Amino acid sequence: MKTRDAVLLALAQLRVQKLKSAFTLLGVTIGVMFLIAVVSIVEGMGKYVEEDFASRLIGTNTFTLRRFDNIGPGGNRGMDARVAQRRPLLRMTDIEAVRAALPSTMRSSISSETFRYASAPGARPRQVQAVATDAEYFAIKKFSVTQGRAFTEQEVRAGTPVVVIGVEVAEHFFPGLNPEGRPLRLAGVPFTVIGVIEKQGSVFGFSLDRLAIAPYTSPMGRIIRPQRDISSLIVQAPTQADLAEGIEAARSALRAFRGLRAGEPDNFGLVTQDAAFGFIKQLKGRLVLFGTALPAISLVVGAMVIMNIMLVAVAERTREIGVRKALGARRGDILSQFLVEAATLSTLGAAIGIGLGIGLAKLIALLTPLPAAVAPWSIAAALVTGAGVGIAAGLYPASRASQLDPIAALRSE
Repeated sequence: MKTRDAVLLALAQLRVQKLKSAFTLLGVTIGVMFLIAVVSIVEGMGKYVEEDFASRLIGTNTFTLRRFDNIGPGGNRGMDARVAQRRPLLRMTDIEAVRAALPSTMRSSISSETFRYASAPGARPRQVQAVATDAEYFAIKKFSVTQGRAFTEQEVRAGTPVVVIGVEVAEHFFPGLNPEGRPLRLAGVPFTVIGVIEKQGSVFGFSLDRLAIAPYTSPMGRIIRPQRDISSLIVQAPTQADLAEGIEAARSALRAFRGLRAGEPDNFGLVTQDAAFGFIKQLKGRLVLFGTALPAISLVVGAMVIMNIMLVAVAERTREIGVRKALGARRGDILSQFLVEAATLSTLGAAIGIGLGIGLAKLIALLTPLPAAVAPWSIAAALVTGAGVGIAAGLYPASRASQLDPIAALRSE
């Protein structure tokens, strides 16, 4: 029997025995559906992080000078926590040494961040993301001020207690009012609002509009860093290709300033986008691993169902097999017929599962903060997996069918 005929026969069996065929497809369909949904969510998270998260939270073509190295939970991975804590704090003198060595084409901005409670007359206190920085911060982060203005370099040098706030902060403390010129207390210290940043949206459900940005030389610097040290220096290169030059200049300058000898490890961290993406890729890998465990169990159950259904089919069609063998069908013909039937059923179940999985991923993206992006490779992998499950499940029944004695098969009722 030709492959095309075997496929048509399998589809004919679907029409004739609808309920049995539905149970045959169910396990594979559910497994593939959850597999596509999990991969789509994880893929969407990765794309969102690389295209949106990086530009908003890290900055485009940037690296960050910090006391510690990595981004993500766990502190300095691979480093003894006590050794890491002995690293010197990042001081203004360190920043000045690095800035003096950077190419003139590169921007840099001091940044210290934490969460502090804000308050204003007539509104209940609320926690906001407090940022102590300088005037270049707005350009590096691509923050556009829609109301009022950003603070200037002169205000930074003077330590003026002014603050630029996010949309969410403005709506909470000054509903229906123009926030410009109004007082806002941060950790009990009075500031004057001079501008509102355009809406930034959210990342994985975390609002980026709960900002309160003030000069690091103002009381904000002391509020965030009581020891008057600096959390980080963000450096932005004109292009991605220029990053390596900036990183090397910063490393050499700070090592020389701190008197580190050749062979001594850096006692500071230089974090790039690649480091952040490395953490995200590691997280993606773990999510895919754990997220495909349930679909894998469902696929195993689906394979067992297909095997049992195919064994029943062999028993029901024993006489047909005997007739085919009597007419000259070889063992390989019978084997391939039943394998193609099993693979067709399983692949059809996988195709239905792909459609349902894409729909489930889109629904999750619609109802939750989780993004979704269907990866073309996952569709191909699901179809191949479906066919593979069918072939593996159909191998034993097909082998039994091919080994039937034609005379005994013809006597079967």
